[in-house]
Amino acid sequence: MLGVMDIYALRRKVLVEGQSQRRVAREMGVARDTVRRYLETPAPERQERQRYSPVLDRVRPRLEQLLEEWSHRTTAKQRITGRRLHRQLREEGYEVGLTLVLAELREWRRRRAEVYAPLVHRPAESAQVDFFEVRVDLAGERRRVWLLVFRLMHSGRDYVRLYERQDQLAFLDGHVRAFAHFGGVPRRMVYDNLSAAVRRVQFPRRRLTERFAALASHYAFEPSFARPGQGHDKGGVEGRGRGLRWQVLTPLPRGDSLQQISDEMQEEVDRLAPKRVWERFATEGPLLRPLPTVAFEPRRMQPVSVNRSAMVRLEGAWYSVPERWAGLRVTAWVGVSEVAFQRGAEQVSHPRQRFGGRRVRYRHYLGELSRKPQALRQVAPELVDELGGPYDRLWDLLEDERGGHEAARALARLLQADAEHGEERVRAALEAGLAEGGFDELAVRRSLAASQAPDEVTVPERLRGCRVEQASLADFDRLLERGAS
Repeated sequence: MLGVMDIYALRRKVLVEGQSQRRVAREMGVARDTVRRYLETPAPERQERQRYSPVLDRVRPRLEQLLEEWSHRTTAKQRITGRRLHRQLREEGYEVGLTLVLAELREWRRRRAEVYAPLVHRPAESAQVDFFEVRVDLAGERRRVWLLVFRLMHSGRDYVRLYERQDQLAFLDGHVRAFAHFGGVPRRMVYDNLSAAVRRVQFPRRRLTERFAALASHYAFEPSFARPGQGHDKGGVEGRGRGLRWQVLTPLPRGDSLQQISDEMQEEVDRLAPKRVWERFATEGPLLRPLPTVAFEPRRMQPVSVNRSAMVRLEGAWYSVPERWAGLRVTAWVGVSEVAFQRGAEQVSHPRQRFGGRRVRYRHYLGELSRKPQALRQVAPELVDELGGPYDRLWDLLEDERGGHEAARALARLLQADAEHGEERVRAALEAGLAEGGFDELAVRRSLAASQAPDEVTVPERLRGCRVEQASLADFDRLLERGAS
């Protein structure tokens, strides 16, 4: 059989140079029938010969049986290896080499490997979402946090946000912020089967959580989910998450709050985005679904009880509320980083605490503390720190001059004056007194009394022109005389 180059030379001599088949056959040392055959069929298919492998033929049935049995007893990290198969076969008495087993395992995986069809991402059609575990230096402490990434699949524009927890509050809050950042909503959002969105997988359908279903309804997008255990179904955001770790999270970002770090990360992501991303987004942005008039409320509403210490226990943490709420039921609004408690039109808020945390504002106990100097003495440093100047200077002065016991009694009387005259008036009078070089409680009380404005009386319009003269006892005597006569 002639080689490829020989066939090329044979055909060129006859078809291009015009030599006769007889001459070419004589020069190349082949039969004229051979020349004629290669002129009709330029490159006959080479039949690949099957190599005979008696060892593999003997081992293959058991090898395939082991692979089938073990494939249901593995995980992504505890998977079948060629060395483990080789050891098993040798233990069962098969004389086979490791190289042969490794080659057969590669072929078995090749036949079972999934083929990925190239996809088309049309403008405003879809976005992919996922969480990634990352590390940051937060307020001087290295912390594990969660990076939530949104990626518009047509343009490749990204929105990123860091959260303390990988929970539903972060998931919903991220959507509200991402849609506001993009200025619109894609028609379809693609997710893993995460618990924040999916209550139960009934493949191919899912039962959504109530809050996520409400979010999807509010923004009118279609939730779409990857197959269980198949993260590559949303490979766009998966690959972007890895890239962000190297691009904007190395070295580890630093900041005093996650909000600060997140804002700086987003600025960096937008700055580093290639020009083609902005060109595609110029087309995609106007096609996004318009935002609703009112944004979705990502916070969770929950009724809670206030105990006799005016404290509320929520998610394993304790929070203080105004003392007048003790023993009542209030509404808690749980956000990503803040918890608010509401009763009627009044509302107080605290930074959200971890399990076992405690957040107390002693401003909430001013009435009780004003009646209990001993209790006030125990919490005075925390209280004056909340009240700020000039109370912090006053407490230091009173402790130095009178000692802790009398200082607490004097501060308790001032808190009573706060309730009577208002905190701002007391603060102004106290500032004026301390500016003169000391603290005179009596002078402060006189100043408060002098600054007390008389209550205004609202006079009806028809009586505003009337003049009321001051009466005297003689006027009443004349009235009595007229009545007697």
